[in-house]
Amino acid sequence: MTHVVIAGAGLAGLACAHELGRKGIDVTLVDRNDYHQFQPLLYQVATSQLPAADVARPLASIFHGLDTVRVVQADITDLNFATHSLTAGGERIEGSHLVVAAGATANFFGTPGAEEHSFPLYSVADATALRHHVGALLAGERDPLDVVVVGGGPTGVETAGAFAELTAALRTMHHPGGKGQTSLVNHGPALLAPFSERSHVYARDKLVEHGAKVLLGVGVASVDTEGVTLSDGSRIDACTVIWAGGESASPIAGTAEVKPGRGGRIDVSADLTVPAFENVYAIGDVANIPGADGSTLPQLGSVALQAGTWTAHNIERAAAGKPKKAFAYKDKGIMAMIGRGAAVAEIGEHRHHLEGHLAFAAWLGVHASLLSGAHSKADAFLSWAWDYVDREHSAMVECTAAPTTDG
Repeated sequence: MTHVVIAGAGLAGLACAHELGRKGIDVTLVDRNDYHQFQPLLYQVATSQLPAADVARPLASIFHGLDTVRVVQADITDLNFATHSLTAGGERIEGSHLVVAAGATANFFGTPGAEEHSFPLYSVADATALRHHVGALLAGERDPLDVVVVGGGPTGVETAGAFAELTAALRTMHHPGGKGQTSLVNHGPALLAPFSERSHVYARDKLVEHGAKVLLGVGVASVDTEGVTLSDGSRIDACTVIWAGGESASPIAGTAEVKPGRGGRIDVSADLTVPAFENVYAIGDVANIPGADGSTLPQLGSVALQAGTWTAHNIERAAAGKPKKAFAYKDKGIMAMIGRGAAVAEIGEHRHHLEGHLAFAAWLGVHASLLSGAHSKADAFLSWAWDYVDREHSAMVECTAAPTTDG
C-alpha cells in the first residue's frame, strides 16, 4: 500500500500532497503551522500592503474534500530516510515514501548580532513581527523611519523598494517617519545577481529614484540595536534592520543520513530522489535540484511548485510499476518588483527582458498563478494589485496607533 509522508507544507509539499490526494493516495502532511504561507509576498505583509490572511490559508481548507490527506500540525524533530519516516510532536510517522519539503531559513553567515537584532522574512510570523515593529515606531510620531536591508537578491530589492515607497508616502503626510532613509547593503557588485547587466542597472536606478541608498561591494560586519557596522568600518544607524542576505536549508535537513550539499541542502538526482535511498525525495528550498544542463536550479516558487507535482507523478508511476522520469522544469523566467509600476523580468529560457509596467504585469501574472496553484487568495491579491497601481500614493502602514494582529 502506498502511504506518502511529506515533511513541510510550503509550495513544494503542498503541490505534492494535493496531486496525490486528487488520485486517492494516502498522504500524511506534517508542518509546524496549520496553514500554508506564500513566502514571495511576505514583504508586502511586513509593509501593510497585504493582510497576513491574504498570504496564508488554513491547510484544512486547502485539503477539504481530499479524504486521503491527513494533516499533522507539529514540529518535526528528525528524519529517517532508511525507514521513510519522521518524528513530529513525539510521534513517529512512517510511510512507504518520504518527501522532504521542509523549506529554508535565514543564513546569517555567523555575522555578530544579526540573528538577535535583525528581521528575517521567511514566515508569516516574521512578516507580522516586522509589521508590528514598524507600526510601533511610527505610532510614536517622533523619529525618522531608518531602515537597512541586507542583501541584494529579489527579496532584498523588493523589500527595499517597498520601504522606500513607504518613506515617501510618510513624507507626503508630513509624518516624522518620512525623514528616514532606506539603505540596501549588498556584498556583491550588483543587485539581482542572476539577472542581466541591464536588469542590474535598472534595479539600482529605480531604487535610487524611489529614494533608497544603495551600497554595493560592502558587507555587514555586525548588527546591533542601533544599526549596522559595515565591513569597511563605516556605520549606518537604524532601528530596523531586515536580513535578506541569504538562506540555507531548514535545520531538519541536517538530521538525515546524508552529507549536506551547498547551502546545507540535500542533493538529489534528476528524478528528485535522494541517492542511495529508495522512495525518498527532497524538493523545494531544502534541495539542490539539477537542471537539464546539470546546473542547480534556483530557489524559486515556480521550481518548488513544479517539483512537487512532478514528485507526485513519479510516486504514482512507481506505484504502477513504471519507471520514474527526470524532472523537466519549465522555466518561466525570473523577476522582481521594485515599486509601484516598476519591475524587471527576464522571461523564459532565453531571458527576454522586460521592465516597467510590462514587467510588473508579468510579475503579477506569475504570482497570481503560483497563488492559484497553492489554492490561496489570488483574487484578493489581484484586487490589491489594481488598487496599488491605481492609487496616487505608495504603500502605507498604520501611523496613528500600533497595528492590531490580523492573523
